[in-house]
Amino acid sequence: MFIANAYAQAAPAAAAGGAESTLLSLLPLVLMFVVLYFIMIRPQMKRQKEHRAMIDALAKGDEVVVAGGIVGRISRLGDTIVHVEVSEGVEMQVQRPSVVQVLPKGTYK
Repeated sequence: MFIANAYAQAAPAAAAGGAESTLLSLLPLVLMFVVLYFIMIRPQMKRQKEHRAMIDALAKGDEVVVAGGIVGRISRLGDTIVHVEVSEGVEMQVQRPSVVQVLPKGTYK
């Protein structure tokens, strides 16, 4: 009178292509990972490789920019430390990875 009776229904029959539907449901996830790799991961790895090559190629007399934006000339090199002359008689010690850019010769005077 107030509420109609509700009857349970039988479970639907399993689809014949069960493995195929699983692969199709994973396809968007795989596609997103591939796009993420080519848009974000691969360019970042390329930049890291270029930075590592630049740091390995540092030499005495190179004009560089340090991470803080300080410009100077390399006066001495160590395994992990670079001595950067920022002014006559003023020398800073910085870690090699903090060198951001090597400037063309003659930029720093």
